[in-house]
Amino acid sequence: MVDIKEFAKREVKLVGGHRLCAGCPAPTIAKLAMMASDKPVIASNATGCLEVSTTIYPYTAWKTPWIHTAFENTAANISGVEAAFHALQRKGLIEQSKGFRFMAIGGDGGTYDIGLQSLSGAIERGHKFVYVCYDNEAYSNTGIQRSSATPLFANTTTDPTGHVRKGKQELRKNFTEIMVAHNMKYVAQASLSNIQDFIMKMEKAFKYTDETATFVNVVSPCVPGWGIRDGDAVMMSKLAVDTCFWPLYEVEDGIYKLNYNPEATGQKKPIIEFLKNQGRFKELLKPENSELIARFQQDVDERWEKLKKKCGV
Repeated sequence: MVDIKEFAKREVKLVGGHRLCAGCPAPTIAKLAMMASDKPVIASNATGCLEVSTTIYPYTAWKTPWIHTAFENTAANISGVEAAFHALQRKGLIEQSKGFRFMAIGGDGGTYDIGLQSLSGAIERGHKFVYVCYDNEAYSNTGIQRSSATPLFANTTTDPTGHVRKGKQELRKNFTEIMVAHNMKYVAQASLSNIQDFIMKMEKAFKYTDETATFVNVVSPCVPGWGIRDGDAVMMSKLAVDTCFWPLYEVEDGIYKLNYNPEATGQKKPIIEFLKNQGRFKELLKPENSELIARFQQDVDERWEKLKKKCGV
């Protein structure tokens, strides 16, 4: 277990004063992620909400070496930084005792979609960094357009709910499993509703970068995009976990482990409990759309049962 009191004494590398929406969990995800490192962190940040809102010229909220990259190349960027660091060490220009951890961070747009090619390539080449995705399930920075992480029937500006279509018609991409297929030492899915679990996973992810790239996917409820109140992000994160929409699990050396099973604790909730608190799903709550909610529940149940089998539950 993580000693939260001791953890809170660590240096904070992302400070206040940024311009992110009130209640946005993205800066907390980034802050806690870097605090979990046992060495100084160099960060590469894909274009997105976190990037544009923390570095409005001439100000910055970052207290660590930080690089803004395009949507599509944050993993390529950090792999170049990591390679350059080790090259300078070999040449004797940086002391061998000097150590850094390398982190790339991006939203689902810059991870699931536009950044997938560079991320997959950097992992395949054997670069050693941790990639953190704050998944807010849309291109929130540019107006809440759909992404491949957007759930079924969600309302977005590019796939709105109306008389002809009920929001997004395609299932969301299971990106964590795509990362598992890259045969890294460590892949995990986390939520701010369980801080200790998230910190533990980040500590593992950083330490495994001595050997390999690692990946941590964190659900990040978007206040305007999800249509929630500005104090509800952690509550929504918990509902995502308790409905099994966003299971907490890790894959370490290829072995699956379920970190929390709401069925075993009697906390498992139907998906309607997750949907009814979000403005993007308000059309689903109409009586004539009950069949759509049943389809949503079926997808969640099928994914949950497959995951339990992988975890030996």
